[in-house]
Amino acid sequence: MSKKPSPPRKAPTSSSLKGRAKSSRRETVSVGRRLIRALFGAFTTLVVIGMVAILGAAFVYNGPGPAEKTGDKTTVILRKGASLPEIAAALEQGGVIRSESIFMTAAKLTGAARALKAGEYEFADRASMAQVLDAIRKGRIVRHWITIPEGRTSDMVMDILSASDVLVGSAATPPEGAILPETYEVQRGEDRAAVLKRMMDDRDILLNKLWATRQSGLPYQSKEEAVIMASIVEKETGVKGERPRVAAVFVNRLRTGMRLDTDPTVIYGITRGRPLGRGLRRSELDAFTPYNTYKITGLPPTPIANPGRAALAAALNPAKTNDLYFVADGTGGHVFASTLEQHNANVAKWRQIERDRADDDVPLVPAKPAGN
Repeated sequence: MSKKPSPPRKAPTSSSLKGRAKSSRRETVSVGRRLIRALFGAFTTLVVIGMVAILGAAFVYNGPGPAEKTGDKTTVILRKGASLPEIAAALEQGGVIRSESIFMTAAKLTGAARALKAGEYEFADRASMAQVLDAIRKGRIVRHWITIPEGRTSDMVMDILSASDVLVGSAATPPEGAILPETYEVQRGEDRAAVLKRMMDDRDILLNKLWATRQSGLPYQSKEEAVIMASIVEKETGVKGERPRVAAVFVNRLRTGMRLDTDPTVIYGITRGRPLGRGLRRSELDAFTPYNTYKITGLPPTPIANPGRAALAAALNPAKTNDLYFVADGTGGHVFASTLEQHNANVAKWRQIERDRADDDVPLVPAKPAGN
């Protein structure tokens, strides 16, 4: 069988070609629009997510922080030299902030990252991250104080340092009179030896300054002798304004070769300056020790306490008087005399005060009749 020839294909007309082109353009435009819409949608989603993240971070940064686990405050210690990540981790672990990353970002953006200060911090319940960062940036650390009262012996000073739960480490007892009694600021974890060194350095600085401007003609061969005198003045009177005059009595006695005859030195020879808890006995006044100034001439071998600023200043700039004696006046102070006759009259007045108070059951103020 013969095959019928296939009908010839019709050539595309211009109108059909135009139709196809239009269809192709419509499809291209449709794909482009869908792509743009998709990109715009994705961008919008990212913007929304970003805005939500920023708003969330802002809320975490400025809003209330975590509630404290116990009490109404939380303490966190930031060690010296800690990095920003370490600080942030310590704060989050301590329950002070909610997010390490937000804290670090905020610290960098605000410029605080290079100014964060080590130390012990105490944060209130629900303190905001902004408040926490500001406190660390400005170094608002917890402040601890140790007070060394005037006239304490070096053994007593070590008792005070040992009793502190803020300090760490141990330290050797310093020589008597080597520290300056003051109130000192200390930090938690500070070494006791370092604190003690500060106290000793402060005494040296003050002593050098006072020694350089001391009164001429004083009967001291060294700074140490001046400290010995200051320690005696410190123990003899707690009245600041009296100290230069008390110092004058003992300086005048040294100049004339008289014995100092002062009870606190005798007590130091018995107890190393610990309170005796009673009056001195006649036997104790008569017994020889290197500190018994009723038996030795001149100053004792060492200070008998750590004198304060006023006593050191008095020893190096005593009042210019002829006084050689003093005794209690019944008011907490003393009355002074330049002759034994005057002194005996003053002692008689004091004894009458004692008798009157005994009759009225009034507690007695111990007399200190130097040179009696």
